[in-house]
Order: sequence, then C-alpha cells, then structure tokens
Amino acid sequence: MLLFVGDDWAEDHHDVEVMDASGRRLAKARLPEGMAGMTRLHAMIGQALGDDIDAEDVSGRVRIGIETDRGPWVQALVAAGYTVYPVNPLQAARYRERLAVSGAKSDAADAHMLADMVRTDSHQLRPMAGDSADAEAVKVVSRMHKTLIWERTRAGQRLRHALREYFPAALAAFEDLDAADTLELLAKAPDPASAARLSLAQISAALKRARRRDIPAKAAAIQTTLRAEHLGQPAVVTAAYAASVRALIALLSTLNEQVKVLQGQVEAHFGRHPDAEIILSQPGLGTVLGARVLAEFGDDHARYVSAKARKNYAATSPITRASGKKRTVAARFVHNDRLIDALMTQAFSALKASPGARAYYDRQRARGASYNAALRQLANRLVGILHGDPGG
Repeated sequence: MLLFVGDDWAEDHHDVEVMDASGRRLAKARLPEGMAGMTRLHAMIGQALGDDIDAEDVSGRVRIGIETDRGPWVQALVAAGYTVYPVNPLQAARYRERLAVSGAKSDAADAHMLADMVRTDSHQLRPMAGDSADAEAVKVVSRMHKTLIWERTRAGQRLRHALREYFPAALAAFEDLDAADTLELLAKAPDPASAARLSLAQISAALKRARRRDIPAKAAAIQTTLRAEHLGQPAVVTAAYAASVRALIALLSTLNEQVKVLQGQVEAHFGRHPDAEIILSQPGLGTVLGARVLAEFGDDHARYVSAKARKNYAATSPITRASGKKRTVAARFVHNDRLIDALMTQAFSALKASPGARAYYDRQRARGASYNAALRQLANRLVGILHGDPGG
C-alpha cells in the first residue's frame, strides 16, 4: 500500500493529510511543531499502513510533499526513512490553479494539494538531496557570511543617503564609507562643524590604523575637503542627522567585525570538506566563493543526473520558448539568487585567472553577445566542467 502525505507548514504547526494511491483521504490533522507533532505524524502513518510492513520498506511506501527543504522537521522526516519531495512554492501555486480557479486558499486545502501532487506527479519531482552534514554546515556559515555582506551594503547605502542630505563634504572626502578609517573619523566628527575641526594628526592616525599608503597627502586632502564651504542644514536638523549617522556607523562597525569572523568559519568548514580540493581547482574559485558554490549545489553526487541538469538548476543555461513559427531563447529568471551570484562572480574572476575562459568569453562577444550574456555563457560552461563534462 502506498501512502502520500501533504505537509503544509507554518511557523508553529503543520497541516497534514494522508491519502492512498486512489486519492482517498485516510487521515488529516493539524500537528504542533516539534517532537509531539512528529510523534503524532508517525502514529497517523503507522495506523494507515497497518502492521504488515517492515521498517525497511517505509521509504518505498510513504512519500511526503512539503514546501521546504530544510529545518529539524524535514530532517526528522528523512531520518524516519520517508521519501521527501521538497516542492517549490511556485510549482505548488501552479498546481493549485489546476485544481481550482477561484483563488481560494487554506492550509488544509494546501495539505491536500501537496499530497495529491506527490501522488500524481512524483515522477516529475526531485526527492530530497542526500547532502552530508558537512555540506550543510558549509551552507549555514557561507549563507550567513553573504547575508551580512548584503546587510553591510544596505547600511552603507543608507549612510551615503544620510550624508548627502546634510554633510556632502564627507562624501567628497571619503572614498569607502564602510572602511575602518572612514568609520572612525565619522564617529568622532559626524557633522560638518566638528569635522572641520579635525587635525592632521587625528586624520593621519586613523589612516595609519587602517594601513593606508601615502598618509600625509591623503590626510591633507581630507582635511582640505572637510574645511571647504558646502551647503548644509539648520543646526537642529544637522544634529538629528548626526545621531542617525552614529547609529549607522555602529552598525557598520559591527558588521565589518562579524563578516571577518564568519569568513574564518567559512574557510574552516570548507577546508574540512572532501570536495574542497576539486572545487578549488576550478578557475575563478577561491575559498569563500568555492564554499558558496558547494553550499548551493550540495555534495550529493547523484543529485544531478547530467551536466545539463546541473546547468538548469544553476540557471546559467537558457530556456527556449517555441510556438508555431516563433522561437525565442532567453535567460532563466527563476533561480537560486545565491548560486547565480556566486557563479557569475566566478565567471568574472576566471577572465583573469584562465586564458581559456578569457578566449571563450571573447568569442561570445565577437558573436555579438552582450557583456552579461557572454559572462552567463562562460558561467554555464564552467558549471559543465565542474560537473565533469570536459566540453563544458
């Protein structure tokens, strides 16, 4: 007897439905998150299966559809021996439209839809990848490292916007707003009046601690810029902006510190992974970027049946739309943002690191491809080589 389970999860509960191969509902429940809910789920499945089944045969008899591929609940399902299908929310939404066009939606209905989707279309879905715990650890630290970098960029943009409103001289004086010397000097003097009073000794000391070169000339240029006349705001508005800038400076300083800490964690976890040597052999990949590629592809060597499948998942390969006499080829816009970001960065780095990569890129440009299209094609070729296809 085959069982199909739909699991629509929320932050604190799971709506679950169990059905048989004919689509008949056998059980449904709203289960709490955690051990209590998992125990009740096992009991529901056990009751539906009956006593005439061995534990070793569970994976072939129970198939579960759920709209996530991570978390303790999913890991517990895999550990129990069930075949788990992580369903992309976009796929689930499209399947929901097949069943009803009214737009109605509920958690219980979604659980039914997921169970029915696994029952009828499991041959079109990909089971949960068997990535190792080491790969999962690399994913956790590399994703957080990249997230903090993105957060630092956003905070830097907010700082730039605030300075433009009341202290444009700071934008002219400092090149990198998230650099250590810039943050130190802005923390001491977050408004035009106090910045104009900064001495050469104070500026030079900050530059020295940041290991800048040509310190005397740079310090003099910064002081001259800060003391020049610029348009400003009323004193009370300037004070309000200065308070906001101090908060952003504190945030950026913390982010800089934690980015360095997590980079060490990324390097440590990635260095212990058995696939690290293979990944680092690819052009354009260093430790941090290689860790991101490993994290997003995973280390289950059976996950991608071919180089084409890996390229499709990476979204570096194009998609074709053909209808009648009309045929268009376009880039894939539904993708893993973190993976495509890492692969495009790898392709850009490979232009200098690999003569072959540079020659391939130049050929695409000579054919009339734009910069981004040629870089994406290079990334696509590098993904194929990573998979083991010599031709890319």
